[in-house]
Parts: sequence; C-alpha cells; structure tokens
Amino acid sequence: MSQLGLKSLDERQRIIGETIIGNLDESGYLRRELENIVNDLAFSQNLMIEVDELESVLEVVQTLDPAGIGARDLRECLLLQLNRKDRHDPAIELAKQVLEQQFEAFTKKHYSKILKKLDISEEELKEAVEEIVRLNPKPGGSTQVSSRAMDQVVPDFLITIQDDELQLSLNGRNAPELKISPSYAEMLKGYAASKTKDKKQKEAILFVKQKIDGAKWFIDAIKQRQHTLMVTMKAIMGYQKEYFLSGDETKLRPMILKDIAEIVSMDISTISRVANSKYVQTPYGTFLLKSFFSESLSTDSGEEVSTREVKKILQDCVDAEDKRKPLTDDRLAKILKEKGYNIARRTVAKYREQLNIPVARLRKEL
Repeated sequence: MSQLGLKSLDERQRIIGETIIGNLDESGYLRRELENIVNDLAFSQNLMIEVDELESVLEVVQTLDPAGIGARDLRECLLLQLNRKDRHDPAIELAKQVLEQQFEAFTKKHYSKILKKLDISEEELKEAVEEIVRLNPKPGGSTQVSSRAMDQVVPDFLITIQDDELQLSLNGRNAPELKISPSYAEMLKGYAASKTKDKKQKEAILFVKQKIDGAKWFIDAIKQRQHTLMVTMKAIMGYQKEYFLSGDETKLRPMILKDIAEIVSMDISTISRVANSKYVQTPYGTFLLKSFFSESLSTDSGEEVSTREVKKILQDCVDAEDKRKPLTDDRLAKILKEKGYNIARRTVAKYREQLNIPVARLRKEL
C-alpha cells in the first residue's frame, strides 16, 4: 500500500490498486477473477470500470516489490521476475522462452521435448533452468513468514547418555510443582477450633473443605499423569535402547502401541494419547513419540525389521542416485530386494510418498 502511494495515480486508479492489493493471497498471487473484482468495485465503491482499466492498474501493482507480486498464476509470477533481470543475457531470454512456449513440458520435466521444440543444446537449457529455479514461486511468502510467530516445540521428556547408560527425566517446565496454600489450611483449622459455629461459619467450613479436597484431587491427578508419562516413556526407551544409544535409525525395532501397552499394563488408547502429543529431546534431536512406532517387515533371513529402517535405506538410495537418471520405483524395489527386503513396487511407492519424495521423472535434473 505504501509503495502504491508513490505511484502517479489518480483517485480512481488508487482505489482500484488498493482493491487489487486487498485481494492478494498470502503467497502474493491475485487468485480472484478480474470480472469479480469489477463487480466488487461496482457494489462496494460505486465505481463502474471495465476489465481493461483494471488490467492497466494491475500492471502497475505488478511493478511493486517484491518482484512477482500480483501474478495470477505461477507462470506469470516467474515471467514478472525474469522481466526485471538483464534482457541481454541469453540464459534469461531463453528462460522466458521456455516459460512462454513450453511451460507445461517444463513443469513435467520433459526436457527432451523442450530441446527438440526450441532447437537448443542441453547446456543452453541447463543455464535457462538454473535461472528459473533461482526465482521465488511465492513472492508474498517472504513478508508473510517474517510476520508470523514461529511455533516452538517444548519437549516433555529429556533423554541423556551418561557412562553409556540412558537417563530419562520429565521436563519440569511442563509440570510445575503444585502445593495447597497453607493459608487455606489454617483458615479451616481456625473455623474448626471456633467453639460457637453459626450457619454462615458452617457453610464457610464446608466451602473451604470442598476446595481443599478438590485441590488435593487435582494434585494427585497430575502426579498420576506424570507417573503414566514416565512409565510409558521408560518402556519406549527400553524397547528402543539401541537406537537411543547410537542415533542410528536402522537400529529402530518394529514397535506398535500394543507392545508398549503390554509392557506397562495399560490400555492401548492411553499409550496412543501419550504417543500422539508428547515430544522427547534426545542427543540426536527432538522427536514426537509417535515417530518411534512403526510396523514390521520380514527380511529374507526371517528377521523382523522396522519400516523406518526400510525408509531410511530408501531415502539414502534417492540421495545418492544420479539425478540425470533417477531411480524408478521398480529399480528401488530391486535394490531393496538385493539388500534382503522383499517389498513390492507399490509398497516402495507408498513409502516414497510418505517421505515426500516425488516420482523419478520429477527428480530428474540436467
């Protein structure tokens, strides 16, 4: 809005510009149809305009910082940013050509198709793609993120290693020590010691007694909760001892809620509530307890292993692959089979999606 005030606009154009800015989403895009904004201005501002006039003011908004603001889609956003760069740079001009003529092929990484259509070398395309990749797909995000408070995780448990032994403690910040105020206990004694008790005094004694009993019950409930948390976490820590000592994800044992519930003699629903909402700080980072639970798989040798172990190997394979020829799900399944994990291709695809790894075609680089 402050940048708009520095532009040479008349009152009518200023109102249109402010309306456009008011319709930008948190990423900096104008998702609302121009015809709908024309209607908005007619109803809310009693301003009758045509789409052409709206587009001319939108062009002014698109010159504001950050570059790419006011775009109606990703393609326009990237082109707006390229238009502000050196027009005499061949890589910039080719990048614009790719976005204008071969945008769909670019998003699907059909590089061979782009090379053929634009009749260019692989090195030229690589330079153009590098220019595009440097651009910001969410120009409004830079201001939006900085203004938003970051969520901070406060761990409920602390695991440390002393003399090769695991030490567990409950984070005191989440569970302060609770006591009953002695003044209320003294008040109750004073009322009880009084020889003459009228109706109001008896009501006061009953009221204070109820509140003290309620406070005692609450303190006992908190202690019971802390006990439940500690017992559950100790069972998890014991079950996954090798992992907590080494930090090696491949040492994680298959573990389901039922395993821990049986150890601590509690209901599965109780263990589920603890696992879904509590964090533990370890020497290797802070994790949600839920992340230590996983199903089991059998290897060729009959050994039970955690699906987390398989996912770690899957991630390592993708990290180490040749990005010019990424590993397909079939190839990943074969690699896992060679390592002794007999897993179907569709299961590999499921694990890959859970790890937020795109398909091989979209991982391809020039």
